[in-house]
Amino acid sequence: MSLPSYPDPSYSGPPSPGPDPYNDQGPAPKNGLALAALILGLLACVFFWTVAGGLLFGLLAVVFGIIGALRARQGRAPRKVMAIIGGVLGALGLIASVVLLVWVVNVLDSQEFKDYERCVDRSSGQAAEDRCTDDLIDELTN
Repeated sequence: MSLPSYPDPSYSGPPSPGPDPYNDQGPAPKNGLALAALILGLLACVFFWTVAGGLLFGLLAVVFGIIGALRARQGRAPRKVMAIIGGVLGALGLIASVVLLVWVVNVLDSQEFKDYERCVDRSSGQAAEDRCTDDLIDELTN
């Protein structure tokens, strides 16, 4: 009877550092588009009054939200709800920005605003311009 030689040829040594061969799930999937959609959606809601900010941030949030939700639906990424919320907030910011833009264009094209411009052109001082502004506000609110 002979003793086994050291090291045993069937022993491959300690496991190498790295992925566990018995539990190799790889890196956790990420959904950066969902986070981007949420941040851009919040920015669109906050900056809708700047029109350009609301339109740009809102449109990007909707696009990123849709792509992020589709990736999550296919199982390639987590955070489907975050992507949907970001897209919805982006859509709200986009809609508010468009409504504001339409309202501003409507006001600037109105007869009341044209009367205001003529009044300011004919005014001779700050008090007269203030009266023109007060008249415009009264006409727009009534």
